[in-house]
Amino acid sequence: MNAELAESLKKFPLYSQDGKKADAVVVAKYFFPATALTWYVTEGREEDDDYLFFGLVVGTDTSAEMGYFSLSQLSELNVCGLKVERDIYFQPKKLSEICNKSVKEYIDHYFKD
Repeated sequence: MNAELAESLKKFPLYSQDGKKADAVVVAKYFFPATALTWYVTEGREEDDDYLFFGLVVGTDTSAEMGYFSLSQLSELNVCGLKVERDIYFQPKKLSEICNKSVKEYIDHYFKD
């Protein structure tokens, strides 16, 4: 977690994007190398010495679901030396603008008008 991301999350505290559906802004992306595991952070807040996030999670089977996860949970994931990383090149964008098949399928299934 860097200062820039912490500052961005102040603009998107938990529950701030309720109801925005595919128009919710993704402020950060975390991923687990060599797998499809990806966490798209849409909201978050600092809690004690941790951060609690809400966002869209793409699983290893390429399914996707919205849910809560913490920075400490992401930091604890370690398989053969591989750890979760933040995509430092990711730029905030709407969930609908994420170029990922699982994300598109989730949006099409759950956010139909």
